[in-house]
Amino acid sequence: MQIIANAAWAVVGRDENSVRKSLSGVTGNGWEIVSDSVHRYGDGAVIMVIKGVIGRRLLVVSRSNASMPGEFKGENIAIGGGGKAIACKLDHATATILRRCFPWCAPRSLRNERTTIGCGDRLGLATRGHLRAIRRFQVAPVLAQQSMRELSMTGRTFDGVVDDATFMVFEADYRSGYGADGDHLKNLRDIGTAVDAGMPMITLDLSEIMNASAGEWDATAIDAEFGKLPIERAERVLEEYADREFVLDDGCSIRLDGLTARRCEIMYGKALDFAAEVHEYLESRRGSEFDLEISIDETTFPTLPSHHLFIARELRIRKVGFTSIAPRFVGEFQKAVDYIGDLAEFDRQFHLHALIARLYGNYKVSVHSGSDKFAVYPTIGRETEGYLHLKTAGTSWLVAVGVIARHDPELYRDMHRCALDNFQAMLKLYHITADISRIPDVGSLPDDKLPCLMEMPEARQLLHIAYGPILTGSLRGRFFAAMAKFEKEYDEALENHFVHHVSLLGISERN
Repeated sequence: MQIIANAAWAVVGRDENSVRKSLSGVTGNGWEIVSDSVHRYGDGAVIMVIKGVIGRRLLVVSRSNASMPGEFKGENIAIGGGGKAIACKLDHATATILRRCFPWCAPRSLRNERTTIGCGDRLGLATRGHLRAIRRFQVAPVLAQQSMRELSMTGRTFDGVVDDATFMVFEADYRSGYGADGDHLKNLRDIGTAVDAGMPMITLDLSEIMNASAGEWDATAIDAEFGKLPIERAERVLEEYADREFVLDDGCSIRLDGLTARRCEIMYGKALDFAAEVHEYLESRRGSEFDLEISIDETTFPTLPSHHLFIARELRIRKVGFTSIAPRFVGEFQKAVDYIGDLAEFDRQFHLHALIARLYGNYKVSVHSGSDKFAVYPTIGRETEGYLHLKTAGTSWLVAVGVIARHDPELYRDMHRCALDNFQAMLKLYHITADISRIPDVGSLPDDKLPCLMEMPEARQLLHIAYGPILTGSLRGRFFAAMAKFEKEYDEALENHFVHHVSLLGISERN
C-alpha cells in the first residue's frame, strides 16, 4: 500500500480528474485502487483500495499532517516529503467520518422522487451491482433496507447496513442520492434505532395493531364493536363514508355501504392512530426529511380498493405525511417466484389502487415481495405512471446463490443441504408453497446442472428462506470468501437481473 500512498501523495492537490488519471493503474504489493473511488478533500485525497481476500481499506492521504482530512483513524503508512497517509478499516467510525466529509454518501429522503426501488442487500455486498443497473434508469434506489427479522437472521445492525451502503456509494462515486429503509418496523423502539442509524425511510408495519380478523366478522359482531367507539368518532365515520360514492377517474368510482364503513373503522382505526403517532415522532426527529411508508400487506386477505380508499382518506384527515402505501394485492406475492393468481383480476383491482393513490396525493403505490414478479410489472408500471416503490430483498441473495452454484459447486451443495436441514424451521417465518420433494438430489447432479436449480421455483424458494442458517452457521466463512473471489461475477449478474426488473416496469432510461 506504501507504493499507492506515495503515488497519491505526489498528485494530491490537483483537480480530481487529474488525480484520477494519474493514479489509474497504480498498484503495489497486491493492492489496487478502485478507479472511481479517488476523491479529493482539501489538499488531500480519500481513496478505496482493495487486495484479494484481505478486502478493502480506505486510504487517506494528505500533503501535510496539519491538513489531514477529517478525523480518520487507522494504520500509518510511511511516505516521503512530509506527507501523511493512513489506511482505515471499513468500520462504523470510518463510515461516520466519511459521511461527514462527503455528505452525498449519507442516505436521504426520496419523497420527491417519482420512482424508487428498494434494493434489499442481506450481504452488504450488493450495492455495486445495484448501482450499475440503477444508473441506467430514471429511478432512485433505496440501497440500505433491512427488517428486524433480516437483522436477526444475518447478525447485522441498522448501523452496519447503512455503513455498508455508505462505503459502496463512495467507491462508486454515486452522487445522485439514495435512501435507507427500516423495513417492516412495528414499534417506536425499533423505529428509533433505525432513525439513530440515519435511516430516512420507515416502513411502518401495522399488521399487529390493525384488527385484520374483523374482515371476516358478521354484521352483528361489527356493530357490537362499533358501538364501543366514542359517539363523536362513530358519527364522523358514518358521515364520511356510509352509503357514499367516491368518484375516482377514468369513469371509476367506489361506494362504501354502512357495514363497510363500520368494518373499516374496526379494522384500521387504532392502527391509523398509531401511524399518526409515528408521523409526529419522525417529524420531531427529522423535520420533513423522512419517508413514511404505510404497510398493510402482511395479512391473509387482499386489501379491497374500498379499504385502501378509507385508509388513504383517514391518513389525510389525521394529517399523516406519508410517501407510500403498501396494500396486500389480490393473488399471491410469494418469495422468489413470479406472481401467482388471476392476472385479469389483478389488473382490474390494481387499476383502482393506482387511481386511489392519484386522487389522494399522488403518493406511491408500494409493491412488497416485489422481486421477480415479472408477469405483473407492465401493469404496475403503466397504472402508476411510475409513481411507485418496488421493494425487493431476497432476489439479490439468490443471485449470489446462483454465482456460487456456477463457480463453487461443492459450496453450493453444502448450502443446499443446510437449507434442507432448516426448511421446516424457516416455514415458521416465511409463507411459501414449494413442494421441495420435486428438487433433484444435489449429490447426484453434475456440477454444470447446479445453476439450473436457480431457475426452478421450488429450489429458489428453498434457498430464499434459508439465508439465515447459511449466513450465521458454519458455512459463513466459506460463503463470504467465495463472494470476495467472485465479486466481479456477482456485480455483473446483479446488474443484469435488476435491469430486467426495471425494464419490465417501463421506466425510462437516462439520457
